[in-house]
Amino acid sequence: MVPGIIRYFCTLAFLQMTFAQIILVWYASNKRNLPWRGTRNPYYIWLSEIILQQTRVVQGTPYYLKFIAAFPTVYDLANASEERVLKLWQGLGYYSRARNLHAAAKTVVGTYDGTFPETFEGLLKLKGVGDYTASAIASICFDLPEPVVDGNVYRVLARYFGVELPINSTEGVKYFKDLAREVMDPDSIRNYNQGIMEFGAVQCTPKNPNCMYCPLNDSCVALQKGKVQELPIKINKTKVRRRHFNYLSFRDADGKTLLKQRTGKGIWQHLWEFPLLESKQAIDEDAVIKKLDDFVDAKKVREIIRYNERPIIHKLSHQHLYTVFWIVKTDEVLQNSIRLSEVEKYPVPVLIAEFLQVLLKKPETDHQ
Repeated sequence: MVPGIIRYFCTLAFLQMTFAQIILVWYASNKRNLPWRGTRNPYYIWLSEIILQQTRVVQGTPYYLKFIAAFPTVYDLANASEERVLKLWQGLGYYSRARNLHAAAKTVVGTYDGTFPETFEGLLKLKGVGDYTASAIASICFDLPEPVVDGNVYRVLARYFGVELPINSTEGVKYFKDLAREVMDPDSIRNYNQGIMEFGAVQCTPKNPNCMYCPLNDSCVALQKGKVQELPIKINKTKVRRRHFNYLSFRDADGKTLLKQRTGKGIWQHLWEFPLLESKQAIDEDAVIKKLDDFVDAKKVREIIRYNERPIIHKLSHQHLYTVFWIVKTDEVLQNSIRLSEVEKYPVPVLIAEFLQVLLKKPETDHQ
């Protein structure tokens, strides 16, 4: 009986050891050629990690290259205007990341003389840097034995070890962090951390992973138990809020329009948009007319055109926006108005950027 127990724990230790080795071997042969892979510069690694939070690599890479070109150093980013940072970020979503990025750059320059902290604890003090990002920078740039746990890592560990704890529960977060530390290779932490994240992104994908050709398939618990598609488990805590947005795209007597900057702590903070009429449900032209006095002199409005017949559904993490654009032509000369073509210079939500992209392709007579 005792030899069997010893054999069990020896086998478990062997599997945990070879898990990291297999990840490292796989990574050496399968890693993608990404622009931040060949550097230890913490500015570049930090920038890539912030951009890739909740963003796929194929979408985030062009933004990374744009930011590096616009802001080659952390000093350049710190000294830029927030409006310029937000404009470059336009289309990536989760704009708080961009504001935190800018704030953290200012901290690195103002508090640390342009040098990133070289400890996990020091990195955590930067705005927008949490456990995962601090671990990534610490391990990739400074070889500190800090395990990374992002969505890809959760998936790999949950499937391979058959962990059914919810990844977004308090117990689950702690368990996976401890497990990640236990199975990591501290002597090759830079490549190991990048390897397990890459493995989750390329091999152990969320849907339909190619388990037949997976180097871990002999000992993957989820594969053996037929639970690959069930793991990892995540508790659905968020109730999606449904909102109705009506954007009023004005055209005044000079052919100009109005933009307003969003304030407060809601979505798209500090971005610019057309005057917004939010309603509890879908509204018609008569309802829009009744609210025009809140924005312009309703008596001088000569035409209202509903631009899109069906609402555009824009899905955010916690809310779905049902959006209609209304073109409102007025004989009034609006104060603080700008030319429609100038709207593209402002950081705007992607919803408005896409509307403008279509609208500006039309002849000027169609939208003035």
